[in-house]
Amino acid sequence: MGNPSFSLRFTIFVSLSFSLSAASSSSKPFSFSSPSTSITTPKATPSDLLSVLGPKHRSSTVNPLVARQLNSCFKFLVPFTPTLIKPVPQRPYGRRSLGFNGHGRRSRREEDELIWWPPQPVLELARLAFDSGGDPAAIHAALDPTIIPVPDVEGCKENRCELTRSPYGWRFISEELNSYLEFLFELIAARGPTLGLDVSLNRYDFFHGHLFIAADTRQLGILFHAKEYPAFDKEAFPYNMGFCQIGSNVTYDDSMNLRNTLWLAPLPSNSSKSWEAPGVFVVLDARPGGIIYRDIIPDYVKSARTIYEDDLGEVAVDVNYLNVGDSKPNFQIFIC
Repeated sequence: MGNPSFSLRFTIFVSLSFSLSAASSSSKPFSFSSPSTSITTPKATPSDLLSVLGPKHRSSTVNPLVARQLNSCFKFLVPFTPTLIKPVPQRPYGRRSLGFNGHGRRSRREEDELIWWPPQPVLELARLAFDSGGDPAAIHAALDPTIIPVPDVEGCKENRCELTRSPYGWRFISEELNSYLEFLFELIAARGPTLGLDVSLNRYDFFHGHLFIAADTRQLGILFHAKEYPAFDKEAFPYNMGFCQIGSNVTYDDSMNLRNTLWLAPLPSNSSKSWEAPGVFVVLDARPGGIIYRDIIPDYVKSARTIYEDDLGEVAVDVNYLNVGDSKPNFQIFIC
């Protein structure tokens, strides 16, 4: 189970492929309507999804019906603010200061601003991704070459569960970048419940995301996946997902519709060192009947409601936020 995303994709695919093939063999032949009487419903693409979340000159290129339906599936963790404003330089901060300062917890506005205009190391990484032409090597070059073994996470080894793509990982050279990634995980956990997304930062539920560079715009993003290992339930979730599912208390319910959260870094301008749009942080509602469920979620994994990161762009690394503590929590970032 080296790749968490692949495990859910493969399990659902194997479980459903037999029933799908049986159904197709007994179905009636296709009947085609004449062009004059058929009605074509426009379909959304992953590119449309990113465009609607982008600056006006990109969002305006999306079919208006598709754009409206996509917007109905967006639940913003911070307000969507497409108006370009000059980013305020952020002073260096440590791990704790992202959530707290000398006067207590950061205000909601301060947290919002950290999404719209992240600290300089995050902006630099976004610019590197853009200027490189979307080459993941630009991201890899920002990693500290020191190899960090992934320790046991909440009893994984006892159950022969491997959460990460590899048994070792890295961190970014910039500690501010690592701290910002922690901030993103924590903000999802803190604000998600107001949108209907109740997540726990643990190995069964929410611990990873996939950092990618968008295919069309070269924008840096992370697609986070929660509800990674729902508990087996012969009625609600009759899928055996292997070792990492053992002991899960994650209930399969309507919250699965919200398991995909998308962070987009500010979008660099193509003509200068300025920025076309601020950052975005949004939960993607994949409810049945919605356009994301209909057009973006592959048929073989609709039960899992999974959007795949490689549909959005070139995947550079996985970002894992793992509790490696014993008696008390100790969450750390591992880039794999």
